Amino acid sequence: MTSFPSEETISRVELPNGVVVLVYENHSSPSVVIGGYLWAGSLSEAPEQAGLSNFTAGMLMRGTETRTFGQINETLESAGAQLSFRSGVHTAGFGGKALAEDLDLLLEIQADVLQHPAFPAEEAEKLQGQILTGLQRRAHDTRRMARLTFDELLYPDHPYGRSVQGYEETISGLSRDDAQAYYRNHYSPQGMVVAIVGAVSFDEVQDRVQKTLGGWRASGARPNRSIPPPVSLAEPRRRSLAMDGKTQSDVVLGWPGLARNDPDYMKARLANTILGVFGMMGRLGDSVREEQGLAYYVYSQLEAGLGAGPWLATAGVNPANVERAVDGILGQIRRMRDEPLSADDLADSQSFMTGSMPLRLETNEGVASTILDMERYDLGFDYLERYADLVNSVTASDVQEMARKYLDPRVYALAVAGPEEA
Repeated sequence: MTSFPSEETISRVELPNGVVVLVYENHSSPSVVIGGYLWAGSLSEAPEQAGLSNFTAGMLMRGTETRTFGQINETLESAGAQLSFRSGVHTAGFGGKALAEDLDLLLEIQADVLQHPAFPAEEAEKLQGQILTGLQRRAHDTRRMARLTFDELLYPDHPYGRSVQGYEETISGLSRDDAQAYYRNHYSPQGMVVAIVGAVSFDEVQDRVQKTLGGWRASGARPNRSIPPPVSLAEPRRRSLAMDGKTQSDVVLGWPGLARNDPDYMKARLANTILGVFGMMGRLGDSVREEQGLAYYVYSQLEAGLGAGPWLATAGVNPANVERAVDGILGQIRRMRDEPLSADDLADSQSFMTGSMPLRLETNEGVASTILDMERYDLGFDYLERYADLVNSVTASDVQEMARKYLDPRVYALAVAGPEEA
């Protein structure tokens, strides 16, 4: 990179229709990357239509009022360009890549599919079939089913507990009319964010985005920027899912966590790095996998987003070792709560976190993702300049405090997917 993403090098403008444009210039390569999101995620769909936001996002590239699905793909492929859309809980996201000289083409197609999707019936039927095939594959994947079960267990009757991809019974009931209605009701330029990184200048990008997206109006749409309420656990919850023909069990164990903008975030992230990330997947990897030989893989994740996501540990184990693996994970939780962290362990994990950040910024995709996070979570464009200090200000007592506050070895949600227990 020619410079560091910062207040001085990231340009931001909000167009009159509400589209926010972020630009970071990098002239070391001839390519350009675009990324961004609109407030049209699964949060806005009814439970009986789970998967509708994902279905709608998938339909955008399937044809517009002036381009067929094939024409869109041929146009992109002829320029060596890429463009795709996807859905999450809060937002529908998009990403694309092209040579800088083809940015106009990329933005033109992006604007066309966003503003003039046709939702052709034959393509809706094909996409529906592809999604159903994917869900059938998921139903035979112990790892994915353990996570699906965990989410439902930790977040009952909550948007975070529902699958963004949906379920066979909900996807089967969807139609192109449902996708069209969802699009009309939720796709809007208000609050949309577009990040463009590469061999371009801010002035030319602002002009091009204004020309392609500046005229978009969606007066009937209502972007959903609400945040679901946090959940709590008062007692342990456990669910086992028996799956025929399987030889491995997958385990997901966790707790309600925190949002990305929570003051505890950096402390909790460092605690999670120590627990199940650093080195061979942290203390969990060292103990449960390497020393005890109880897991094929084991690690922990802190999924802090716009709302309070889960803090969890996941492992793949021999079905005979499920209980011992769970005990091993909980043993490391107790250790973090009860034993003071050594200065060396703290310093090693801090070095890992500060050292890995520059790796994320080595590509245009990584930079785009980073500045989108700055915008989405209101981190400030000076975040990277403050990052090392934020990490290094975390103390050993902070790590212990996070474990005691969020990780209770007596009260947790546990999902197991694998062969039926003997």
